[in-house]
Amino acid sequence: MRGKEDVFRKRLERFQELLRENDIDGAVIRTLSSFIYFTGTKWLRPSLLIPAEGEPTVYVVKGEAELFREKSWVENVVEFQRAEDLMAGVVTWIQGNGFERVGLEFGVERDAYLFFYKLFQRLNPVIEIVDVLDLTMSLRMIKDDWELENIRKAGKIAQRGMAVAEDVIRPGKSELEIAAEVVRELMLSGSEDPKVYVSTTPRAHAEPFRDLKVQENGVVTVVIGADWNHYYANTARTFVVGDPGERVRKAMEVKKEALNIALEETKVGVTLNAVEKRLAGFFREKGFGDAYLTGYTHGVGLLIEEPPMPTIIVPTRAAKVQENMVLSVIHPPLMIPEGAVKHEDTYIVRKEGLERVT
Repeated sequence: MRGKEDVFRKRLERFQELLRENDIDGAVIRTLSSFIYFTGTKWLRPSLLIPAEGEPTVYVVKGEAELFREKSWVENVVEFQRAEDLMAGVVTWIQGNGFERVGLEFGVERDAYLFFYKLFQRLNPVIEIVDVLDLTMSLRMIKDDWELENIRKAGKIAQRGMAVAEDVIRPGKSELEIAAEVVRELMLSGSEDPKVYVSTTPRAHAEPFRDLKVQENGVVTVVIGADWNHYYANTARTFVVGDPGERVRKAMEVKKEALNIALEETKVGVTLNAVEKRLAGFFREKGFGDAYLTGYTHGVGLLIEEPPMPTIIVPTRAAKVQENMVLSVIHPPLMIPEGAVKHEDTYIVRKEGLERVT
């Protein structure tokens, strides 16, 4: 097992306290990142049942229990052979314990499927379903020492991947070829689920295409998420090929100035929105107000992008910076006709300032 049992048990116990404080009898965890957070291991199609009091239960496919116990601290592992057996087990767990309010995470990531929610609702018609995403994320936003060490290691791997990107970018190379070289380096360095995005055109989030290629006098932006023990570090760079013109040079200079402002302003106790407003004003002053996408930062951890997520979850812009948050700064690119100009790194929030990870 990666990590010590007491780390994960402490997380579980704190979550159970939150369940009791909110009068929730138990939670069914289906999202992969939260499953990892509590069990210490990733698993395809996760199903973790956490009562407000007592020991958790994990359901795995028949034949997987022995390996799962090696990878996790959870002892109560139940195998199932048919999907309906899993559903029956969850229903029995709820009804057998007399639960009336049960938590689910209303998230957007893998395995948090709407159809599962609908099926759960149909099988448990008299149960009140409560969204517990805010509860899990309130724990996950503040990292412990073990998490921070994993993120630092992930940062070193991400840097090696970016060095490879710089080496392989040349005219005629496709986005997919560049991504493949970077992914290879990341995986050989121990990243088990790397995320690599490459754009040669103005795209904010760029899954690489095989038929989009680096142009003479072009712009290439590479975004890397490298993981270690399932924890990510996030970095992005824009590379210029030849001479793409004065607008690109100016955008890169402005982006660098904005990064310095963000790093100076992002401090414990400051709201993200306050920094956001300062940056928006700066970009307007420099003539790039229309090119800036709102949401200068986001959390990093078991996901390459997780709360606080002011890029897509507007209410989190009111969140205050807290010690031991891990943030990616500056996240959105400047979207100009030549491409997406981006400079992004992962930082650990400390009382004395930001610790750079990538």
